[in-house]
Amino acid sequence: MNAPTLTPRRFGRLIGVSLGPGDPDLITRRGWAALQSGARWAYPVKRAEESSYALDIARRGGLAVPDDAVELVFPMTRDAITLAKAWARAAAQTLQLLAEGRDLAFLVEGDASTYSTFRHLARAVRELAPEVEVDTIPGVSSFAAAAAVADLALAEEDETMAVIPAAYGTAVIDHLLDEFDTVVLMKVKPLLDEVLDLLARRGLLASSCFVEKVGAPKQRVVHDVASLRGEKVNYLSLLLVQNPKRQRGELRRGCRKRAEQQAVTAVS
Repeated sequence: MNAPTLTPRRFGRLIGVSLGPGDPDLITRRGWAALQSGARWAYPVKRAEESSYALDIARRGGLAVPDDAVELVFPMTRDAITLAKAWARAAAQTLQLLAEGRDLAFLVEGDASTYSTFRHLARAVRELAPEVEVDTIPGVSSFAAAAAVADLALAEEDETMAVIPAAYGTAVIDHLLDEFDTVVLMKVKPLLDEVLDLLARRGLLASSCFVEKVGAPKQRVVHDVASLRGEKVNYLSLLLVQNPKRQRGELRRGCRKRAEQQAVTAVS
């Protein structure tokens, strides 16, 4: 009996390789293996022939950049027309590379599923060719790494946490501070002074921490966040804000309620 003939894949896999926020030691074993698997590399840049932060993480980890690595341009703009053209161009270029039948490893700073270019790229590629296989390799997020270097807990036991871009504005942030024990504010550069004013009014400056370029050689951790007022900080920066005096509602489910019930049972 003849063995069945396997139909070759029409496209290579699109692999989102999370590299962590900056320290190459935080690249996972799975991510490291993908970068050495023979897959072609693709990496994001803001402008053509500009440096890539994601690519720099791999370089600092001692990985040799393949000669056929390809840059994909994703401009930093909110102009809808410019963005639409850039995404269409990147998706078409990616699909053309995948059509060669070889896997394509797209380098991602941080985690590929968290505020990442990769998920948008994968969606755009699948709109052109739904059969493209996508493999997402998770990684260390910037806020998890920031909490570690700042020696802070993001959440303990039944505490709550929110992660949002600071661009939502101080009114939204003010509301979330009443709803969550920890609020992580991503990309705080444009609104830093406004956020600091809010934290001062709320009495939360002392329980906040600023982290810039976590894991990179120029990493900076600032616990005295008030000292940042008027400073121009890096785009890769965030604030960890804790509200230890937040009024919490009653838990319907959770560790604290179960522990209380067990204690009552034991006494009785």
